[in-house]
Amino acid sequence: MKRGLRVLVGLACTFVIGLPLFAQPSSKSIETFLMEDFDSAGEQNYMYDGKAYSWDWTVNSSRFVAEGYPKIGYYEGVPNSLKQLYKGTEKDFKVFGVKTAFNRKGDNWFEVYPTADDKPFEIPFIGNVTTIDFWVWGANYNYYLELMVRDANGVVHVLPAGSLAFNGWKNIIVKIPGWIQQKSHLRSGPANLTFVGFRVRSDAEEYVDDYVIFFDQIKYTSNSLSYIFDGYELKDIEFGDSNDNSDEVSEAE
Repeated sequence: MKRGLRVLVGLACTFVIGLPLFAQPSSKSIETFLMEDFDSAGEQNYMYDGKAYSWDWTVNSSRFVAEGYPKIGYYEGVPNSLKQLYKGTEKDFKVFGVKTAFNRKGDNWFEVYPTADDKPFEIPFIGNVTTIDFWVWGANYNYYLELMVRDANGVVHVLPAGSLAFNGWKNIIVKIPGWIQQKSHLRSGPANLTFVGFRVRSDAEEYVDDYVIFFDQIKYTSNSLSYIFDGYELKDIEFGDSNDNSDEVSEAE
């Protein structure tokens, strides 16, 4: 009898453990989202939380930037690897370019970031982000690239993206550290991790009188279901203010 009981208990545990957890999303549900391909400036229509967002790009430089710089623009071009993905289709490929010059060597830098309505705009990420993937055209100067994101506590983190001492296009992938908080339980806090921009720094001994860089296709991998829960649609329900509630009660009486 005891042996038979042990068998039944074992089968019961196996059955329970094997049941799917219908109320919880899969922790392995990873998707890739295209944030920007620079082919349609100001018309990206990036979907986040049911709303479409669009933006442009601009540059801000450190104090010793030469007069008339930085110069920016959208130019025809695309990495060969990306071109193959659209082989046989008619598509106008564009990249975003920056040309800078500084009056002296030192810790010079410039930042490339999105704007909307002539103000800095931070692009919200969907879900829990694991990596950010983009293409950069290097001029083989001893410069360094950094990626800036803002966490759910409002703190900006600067993530190293490596040296720019290479020629031509290079695909760069930056991992988001697990210690960066990407979601807050506070209703009044930031909803998600956001993309702030890129920062490019010159080496203290590198030439700074003529520098060019291009960016293309920014995308990221994310567990898009990580923050979805049963009843998610109720989180933004409008209750109205206290005066409106009082009026409704009075009318009911």
